[in-house]
Amino acid sequence: MALLNFRRKPTEGQATPTSPALQDFLKGYSIEVMPRTAEKVEDFRDLLPENTRVYIAHIDGTPIDEMVATAKRINAEGFEVMPHFPARIIKDEATLADWIARYQGEANVKQALLLAGGVEKPHGDFDSSMQLLETGLFDKAGFTQLNVAGHPEGNRDIDPDGSRKNVMEAILWKQKFSERTDAKMALATQFAFEAKPIIKWADGLKEAGVDLPIHIGIAGPAKLQTLIKFAIACGVGPSLKVLQKRAMDVTKLLLPYEPTEVLNELANHKAANPDFNITQVHFFPLGGIKTNANWAIENGGENTAPVNVTKG
Repeated sequence: MALLNFRRKPTEGQATPTSPALQDFLKGYSIEVMPRTAEKVEDFRDLLPENTRVYIAHIDGTPIDEMVATAKRINAEGFEVMPHFPARIIKDEATLADWIARYQGEANVKQALLLAGGVEKPHGDFDSSMQLLETGLFDKAGFTQLNVAGHPEGNRDIDPDGSRKNVMEAILWKQKFSERTDAKMALATQFAFEAKPIIKWADGLKEAGVDLPIHIGIAGPAKLQTLIKFAIACGVGPSLKVLQKRAMDVTKLLLPYEPTEVLNELANHKAANPDFNITQVHFFPLGGIKTNANWAIENGGENTAPVNVTKG
């Protein structure tokens, strides 16, 4: 079985095949945007199902004003907004408190993704998502959902030796924290391309006593060159090797990658194992938000129909 799915677009009038298991698995998916990519979308209601959770990635150097304005706009269109809080770019507790207050006061934000962040050297007092949680500011503000990062392939920033020791210790710490916060928590993961290693990782967490729901990161449709660029930037090691192997076949460089195969395999596993701890799909729209949303619409049936279609 091929590790990645590359296919030609169906001809006009040809239906895209999809399965009930995949449709169910795509229900309630989330998607990630940045202020500059959100600006390219005229109305998210043309693309996303009702109540879709929209993560807003906070890249180092993006002004908080732009983040809050994007959150306000997406919230006004009726979607759940979950901005990133990257620990290493937050100067101190006062800055964190200010961000929380602005997101809540101006954009009605009640959810957050807490992560270390992609910068190597912290800008201030914080180095990890755990330190952000320990401030107690999110609980004090009454946040209802606090998601934290998961790494199916490990993380070289956290475990330079290639092991998963520190990553696992962090997840166990977050599991214990989840037991003392009123907010719901989940693991939102880095993207990966192979189902079997994902399933093995998720099962391993469950065996270790971690019952946090997993929102599995999946790269949306994109050119292979684009995926390789992001995989290098994000340190997705094993998946990068798969992509590089595919890149050696020149014919496949001309075909778009689509996540159909990995999602079908995960969906079928979920259908056969209803208590499987992956509960949602989180899309990284590396080939564009519209392209990703349209793929979901084509494959998710009624579960992924956009607001303006269902209410039109």
